[in-house]
Amino acid sequence: MTTLTPLDLPDVLLITPKRHGDARGWFSETWSRRAFEAAGLNLDFVQDNQAFNAKAGTVRGLHFQTAPHPQAKLMRVLSGAIFDVAVDVRPGSPTFGKWVGAKLTAEGGEQLLIPRGFAHGYCTLEDNTMLAYKVDGLYAPQCEGGVAWNDPDLAIDWGMDLTGAITSDKDKLLPRLADMPRAEF
Repeated sequence: MTTLTPLDLPDVLLITPKRHGDARGWFSETWSRRAFEAAGLNLDFVQDNQAFNAKAGTVRGLHFQTAPHPQAKLMRVLSGAIFDVAVDVRPGSPTFGKWVGAKLTAEGGEQLLIPRGFAHGYCTLEDNTMLAYKVDGLYAPQCEGGVAWNDPDLAIDWGMDLTGAITSDKDKLLPRLADMPRAEF
């Protein structure tokens, strides 16, 4: 049975699929429409993505997509480990600007469900970290948005010293939450 653990923000879930092991290793259902629907999660995933990060201390995010193409994400680690973060960026939300994070590891098999209306980012905790994730909306570059991963108003504790963080040029230009244009999801 998959374990669903609500985190401190609405609809952000830590999901730990059960692993069935024997002398050969283990097997796990990482996503099952039937199991998710039974838990009240009606997601129609339309795309799978994979990302490789060569060095620990790589930060990707904080990203989201706005209407008419918002995305929910189901993140998991295939090798290595990350600290995964979701930030509520829904206008008018009582938890706007709040964040939650969870450590996801290949060894533990944890997954993080990031709903629509949340910015998402992660920091790699180990070299050679690979992720796979599902999204429920197709990539739409015209709907991309983001918030600076190091916004002092968010004060995200990434769990490691990120003085020399490896980021993309694009992510270096993301605005602080206070300067982010109003987004609709």
